[in-house]
Amino acid sequence: MVGPDTWRALVSGSGSGGGGGGGSTKLTHAQVSSMFSGAGITWTSTGNCSNRNVSTCTSFEQMRRTTAEGTVALRRASGCAILVTGGTETGHASGTYSHWNGYKVDFSPQSCISNYITRTFTRIGDRGDGAAQYKSASGNIYARESSHWDVTFHN
Repeated sequence: MVGPDTWRALVSGSGSGGGGGGGSTKLTHAQVSSMFSGAGITWTSTGNCSNRNVSTCTSFEQMRRTTAEGTVALRRASGCAILVTGGTETGHASGTYSHWNGYKVDFSPQSCISNYITRTFTRIGDRGDGAAQYKSASGNIYARESSHWDVTFHN
């Protein structure tokens, strides 16, 4: 069951803004960790760290509010476990809509969430690297890379 605020956040890629700043607000690692924990979202780091400047860490520092809220909305709407494997740490591809700029999150391709994405969102073809892409009604892009889902929250 999804409440109206969660549904709006999932469809629009944003939420209520929660206390000012809007969707483009950059959050701290602690703020995102708290949001994720509260929604039952877990994360892992190969380096067992959260330093944004170390590629083996998983950091949420400077994540956009809409990216964090979109991840929470996906968790609630799907009812599936989400295990985040990548955030805003260095080591990902560059560009405007990049991990570093707070637009992206990576998560484990567990069967429940993978099935939800492929059944709920529209298949829009393959990315240049061959990753199958799915697009939500709000314009968020879910790309199935070899070892994870690479999600771009455009709103």
